Amino acid sequence: MPKMKTNRAAAKRLKRTAKGKLRRMKANKSHILTKKRSKRKRSLRQPTLVSKADEKRMNRLLPGS
Repeated sequence: MPKMKTNRAAAKRLKRTAKGKLRRMKANKSHILTKKRSKRKRSLRQPTLVSKADEKRMNRLLPGS
């Protein structure tokens, strides 16, 4: 049986926490920032966890971690 390959795109976007959950960065922080309030931009800097519904799919993309 061949080795399982890690999806490199997912590996660059997701990190695993100490308890094994997946952490991701929030979207909407790359451009058109002038119309967004400072409070919103500040909250977009913080990482968040992958939702429970998507976690199973994301774990399949990262078999080695």
